[in-house]
Amino acid sequence: MKAREAKRARLVKKYAKKRAELKAAGDWEALQKLPRNSSPVRMHNRCKMTGRPKGYMRQFGVSRINFREMALKGLIPGVRKASW
Repeated sequence: MKAREAKRARLVKKYAKKRAELKAAGDWEALQKLPRNSSPVRMHNRCKMTGRPKGYMRQFGVSRINFREMALKGLIPGVRKASW
């Protein structure tokens, strides 16, 4: 799945300019002929370490599970477990 997302990211980057031109011109038929995965809407945030799609923390780029493990080990600067 991580490889699929990387492929989608490449396609989005490759066709971004062409998609913008076709959208500005209103040429919807030509836009539909482009690859589906070239649409940025199809991108999905995934954990950089495991590829987990759910529980993604955008600020850190990892899932909540990896974030917790890394925070407990002290691998994320400025983050520590709350206690009161």
